[in-house]
Order: sequence, then C-alpha cells, then structure tokens
Amino acid sequence: MTAVNELTARALLLDMDGTLVNSDAVVERVWRRWAARHGLDGDEVLSVAHGRQGHASMALLLPDRPLAENLAENRAMLAEETADMDGVVPVPGAPGFLASLAGLPHALVTSADIPLSTGRMAAAGLPLPAVRVTAENVSASKPDPEGFLKGAAELGFDPADCVVFEDSGAGIAAGRAAGMRVVGIGSRAGAHEPTVWVDDLTRVRVTPTADGAIRLVFG
Repeated sequence: MTAVNELTARALLLDMDGTLVNSDAVVERVWRRWAARHGLDGDEVLSVAHGRQGHASMALLLPDRPLAENLAENRAMLAEETADMDGVVPVPGAPGFLASLAGLPHALVTSADIPLSTGRMAAAGLPLPAVRVTAENVSASKPDPEGFLKGAAELGFDPADCVVFEDSGAGIAAGRAAGMRVVGIGSRAGAHEPTVWVDDLTRVRVTPTADGAIRLVFG
C-alpha cells in the first residue's frame, strides 16, 4: 500500500468490474474466445480489454477494422457476457463497503451497459447505487474521463472533491484525467500509480464527517 493512509472527499465514484465485482472468470472466457476467433494472443487481448468498453478494446487490437463491425461484435459480446454469470462474486469487502456508503454521495461509473451491470451486481449480491453512469451514457470509453465527469455532475460535486475507486489502467487514467484522486483496488491497479493502492475493500474504512464530507482510512 502507498504511504497515503487517509483521504477526504465529498463524493465517491465507483468502477464495477474488478473494483466491486470480481468478474475475471467471465471476462477471460469471453475475451479468450474472441482472441482465438481473430488469431490474437489471449494474454495480450486481456491486457487491453480490462476497464474499456469492448468496442474500444477491439479498435486497439484490430485498428484497421471499421467501427461498425466493432460495434456490432461488441453488442454480441455484451449479450454473451450478460448470459454468463458463472464465477461472478463480490470483491472482498464490497458488501460492507457499499453498506457504509448508505446516505452518502456515490455513483457507479462502469464501462458495462445497463443489462450487464445490473446482472453482475445482482449475481454478486450487491446493491446498485442510485446514481449510475453506464456505457449508454457516454460517447467515449475509459481512459477518457467523460464517465467520471458525468458521475460528478450527476451528484453535484466538483471533480476535485471526488475520489475514484478503480482497478484497471484505463480506469485509473480516466480518473486522473478527470482531475480526481484515485484509489486503486487489487493487483492490476498497483502498476498504474493511483493516489492510494489497497489489496481489496476490506482495507477501506468510511466515516462521515461533521461537515458532510467522507473520510476514507486505508490500512
């Protein structure tokens, strides 16, 4: 973990996959099949796919392919992922962490669409935040900051007053580009220089302050 052991925020913006929900088993199955269909290395594909919308990953991996083909295949893959919830579980500490946010400003900001995000949160037994920014709400995928900026605007807070929780390089870059501090969750996050890094959400304690802020303690 980094030397930073405490942050104060007005609102929290939470990624889903890898941050609240461990969906790695499904992601690996679906994207390794995709890699095999296109003659690509599965490990290389997975290094790109985490944190991005599917069509954005495809654009990086198959740069000469028309956008329309990427969008069409992305729709098919989203349906495939939504139908496969085998192995989807909460990240350690996620149930308690979300319970501690009851009544505090927070939003889900995910590259998944509504059916996939709703299905995975339900499969993991986690409540959906009232404010959600999904793939349908943005024109650009992470690492573009649009999703986090929209989340902050929906909650009514300046970006500098928000803290992002993320697991992927693309997501951490998006949070930084939005002008926000970032808490990195899990093994993928540590290599991307988040403001704070922790193993999982059991290492995060949330306390409301007297002036309405959110105190985060790590350790």
